[in-house]
Amino acid sequence: MNYWLFKSEPDVYGIDQLAKAPGQRCRWDGIRNYQARNHLRDDVKVGDLILFYHSSCPRPGVAGVMEVVQAAYPDPAQFDPESDYHDPKATEENPRWYALDVKLVKKFAQLLPLSELKAQPQLADMALFKQGRLSVVPLTEAEWRTILSLEE
Repeated sequence: MNYWLFKSEPDVYGIDQLAKAPGQRCRWDGIRNYQARNHLRDDVKVGDLILFYHSSCPRPGVAGVMEVVQAAYPDPAQFDPESDYHDPKATEENPRWYALDVKLVKKFAQLLPLSELKAQPQLADMALFKQGRLSVVPLTEAEWRTILSLEE
């Protein structure tokens, strides 16, 4: 099993929307960074666990836990000219962008703020702090356990 941190702006799609979605499932799409796309396409697997991270907001932090329930597939938005995520260079034969499906496992009672994560010496080397703009971030098992222990 792998562990991940996925970022989303809560005013675009937050954990509250996921909690209200049918079956508490959604398509995680709109990724338009090649490194993040490569993680989705090549590394993230069904059963992997993910921290849902609210970013680009007044109070960023971890909002809960999700699980991958469907492996990566071509993001349909790239083919839709009406979508904000349309990519005219993408074709059905040669898709450029990928999505996957996730399910809510747990919504935290309170957001675990970025400031608290940064205060933990055992998280100092976390990819979140080294590649801040990356929306799909791998975590080590030790980082995963440390972050979950902070929520408890």
